[in-house]
Amino acid sequence: MPLAFDSISHGTIAFGFFNIDSDMLLLDHYFFFAAEFCDHISKITENDGHEPVKTSWDIYHIIDREDIGDLMGAIHGFRYTGFIGEVYRKFPFPDDPDDFRQKTDGIKNQAIVLDTIKKYARHVQIPFVVDKERKNIAIGVYDFDRPSFQALIRYVWQGGYPRWKDNRSPDYVRVMKEKIEQDHTGLFEDIVFE
Repeated sequence: MPLAFDSISHGTIAFGFFNIDSDMLLLDHYFFFAAEFCDHISKITENDGHEPVKTSWDIYHIIDREDIGDLMGAIHGFRYTGFIGEVYRKFPFPDDPDDFRQKTDGIKNQAIVLDTIKKYARHVQIPFVVDKERKNIAIGVYDFDRPSFQALIRYVWQGGYPRWKDNRSPDYVRVMKEKIEQDHTGLFEDIVFE
């Protein structure tokens, strides 16, 4: 489930997985896959200098909250609105609460989730800017300081809430963690993976 995270630009915003059968993440109104997030984070570690990293990031942007949907209504099976509601119709919340764990093979459902989100979102490129000296990052219009940015990374590493099934993260998440542990400077200074 998405959790509340602090941003410099927009105050408290939601970030996280919203369905255990999908590897898609939401960042307020932005939607993208966890593998892409991890890839962008891994690439930051490859920039040895103190120059800002400026790239673009393909995401899906849903402007209207109604088009995003009602997560709690979908989880409880009584209100399937918007994109999230349609995803929950295809991949319902598990009957057994013990099965509520983020699945490591959510990547296999990307085609289904992509077909669904295209009905509600615009596919756009946003700037992804990292300033190692100032130790902050901008993902589109959302700015984060180092502690908040690290919290996003830790969330993905852990599989969010409820965590990864069998406490084992997918390969792309482990690769991201290994690259961060080799860097440990600037944005990654003092990061702790639990």
